[in-house]
Amino acid sequence: MTKNLVGARHGIFALLGTVLALSLSAPAHAAPAGSAAPPASEITVEVIAANGSGCAPGTARVVAHPDNTGFRIRYYDFVATAGRGIDAPASRKNCQLGVLVSVPAGWTIAIAAADYRGRARIPTGATGRQRTSYYWQGSSETSHTDATFTGPYNGFWGTSDVAPVLVYVPCGQQRVLNVNTELRVDAGTASSNVSMSMTTTEGDVDTLFNLNWERC
Repeated sequence: MTKNLVGARHGIFALLGTVLALSLSAPAHAAPAGSAAPPASEITVEVIAANGSGCAPGTARVVAHPDNTGFRIRYYDFVATAGRGIDAPASRKNCQLGVLVSVPAGWTIAIAAADYRGRARIPTGATGRQRTSYYWQGSSETSHTDATFTGPYNGFWGTSDVAPVLVYVPCGQQRVLNVNTELRVDAGTASSNVSMSMTTTEGDVDTLFNLNWERC
């Protein structure tokens, strides 16, 4: 798993190593390395379930890329806040999404990597945390991202996750991708409020899933 943190005005966040990426071909049940060119027929993706304080009905949607290289999730009201006058439950927001991914006959897909983006205002003495995991329905393989941001930090943040195992959907089947995300902030000793969101105004991408394709 690799985490890239961007947009900081103060402090330097270390980039974590890409050791997990080296294990892509190691497990016996992993698919062969590499990826076929995506088919011309478009994939379809849709949110079929949304639960949690970070994704009230109608506040999360999913869009496939026209070139079939991946799809993105957009959140419209996924913000955690803490500080004076803010109720404690607001400091932790979570969202559990079920995304149905349908691919053309004769093809299968795996999630190769995921990128997460948002905005954060974390003053000195405060912290923010983003956790995301995802897995295909019926699979025991789960990919995780867990990143902590320490103030002072003000601007865009970003993390990325390279799947340690390429888990392909069984040929001829449709499977739901379960995506669980949590944002948590702690005002700590900060003298002002803290916030962290899964929404951006730059590039129209909040969560991006990149696909590997294989013929059945």
